[in-house]
Amino acid sequence: MLEGLFSPMHLIIILAIALIVLGPKRLPEAGRGLGEAIRGFRESISGHDDDETPAVKQRAVEPAASVPDAAARVEPDAPKS
Repeated sequence: MLEGLFSPMHLIIILAIALIVLGPKRLPEAGRGLGEAIRGFRESISGHDDDETPAVKQRAVEPAASVPDAAARVEPDAPKS
């Protein structure tokens, strides 16, 4: 169904239209912005985030069972006077 959709002639026409609309000065900026958007989208889909430090990643992975439960903590009764 989509076999001949992106033939070389179609890609040349799309590039020519983009060059006419954006101009030669703004075309590299638009390409860079599109590349960064695609890269960010792929990172968000894969779940990888380079902004987090290893300590933050480790805390996010820790199971909830390692955190003491409030009900399990028994405090000694205060002495009665």
